[in-house]
Amino acid sequence: MAPPKCSSQASLKDKTAVVTGANTGIGLEVAKDLARRGAKVILACRNETRAEAAVAQIVQETGNENVMTLKLDLASLSSVREFSQKVTEGEDRLDILVNNAGICCPQSTTEDGIETQLQVNHLGHFLLTNLLLDLLKKSAPSRVVVVASSVHKTSKGINFEDINYEKDYVAFPVYAQSKLANILFTRELAKRLEGTGVTAYAAHPGLVKTELWRTLPELYGWKFTVFKPMFYLGMAAFAKTPVQGAQTIINCAVEEALSSESGLYYSDCAVEEPSQKAMDDVVARQLWDVSERMTGLSS
Repeated sequence: MAPPKCSSQASLKDKTAVVTGANTGIGLEVAKDLARRGAKVILACRNETRAEAAVAQIVQETGNENVMTLKLDLASLSSVREFSQKVTEGEDRLDILVNNAGICCPQSTTEDGIETQLQVNHLGHFLLTNLLLDLLKKSAPSRVVVVASSVHKTSKGINFEDINYEKDYVAFPVYAQSKLANILFTRELAKRLEGTGVTAYAAHPGLVKTELWRTLPELYGWKFTVFKPMFYLGMAAFAKTPVQGAQTIINCAVEEALSSESGLYYSDCAVEEPSQKAMDDVVARQLWDVSERMTGLSS
């Protein structure tokens, strides 16, 4: 059975949207949809060559020439600040921010000394969103969509004692922690934005055939075992296409009926209850405080 599709016919004429990681996979399909609806779309990407190719593809397929790219490397907090400054100085409004970019990788640290998955998947987007909040508020009603994952349900919780996982690092559980952080961030963000006209949504795209999973077998040492072809066979048979995976994200970004909702978690274009750990408001506030310190936002 085909998964649900966003049915909203909402126009985004005279609206502006930013989509991170929009040069491939789910992000590219989200950007295409927003462009088809008439929005000005800014692709926030690390690889400028691939981003320019994505811009050309979107313009060709949608007929919307109001599509551009700005460099954003979420593994660099200085890049996040530079990108945010360019957007706030260059744009009169920001109606939709889609925090889509993500990574699942072996143990490594960024130039900021932070574990890479935590920074790219959560902290970079945390800083980006906060730096763009004034523009989002100015453009209200506006929306922030955070791409999360049902993988968060496997997480044992936010490891505040060793949040960079300097000990006992295993790639997939660390990824799961970052996805849990996405939902906790969305929940706390919604509380802080009450009454501003800016709403926030966490969206699970489903298991999707994207580049995110290309190294997963190697992360588990499956390079020369029977599990690797089995994994890819399963992905081919059961995973969603990027177009299908983009639907819940698009729905959160444009569906009119969601304008009165904020801070919730969505899957297959409908509200779903996340894990109990993802609904812990005390942990959400603690994560916010830790994220402020780690990104330098509090200073």
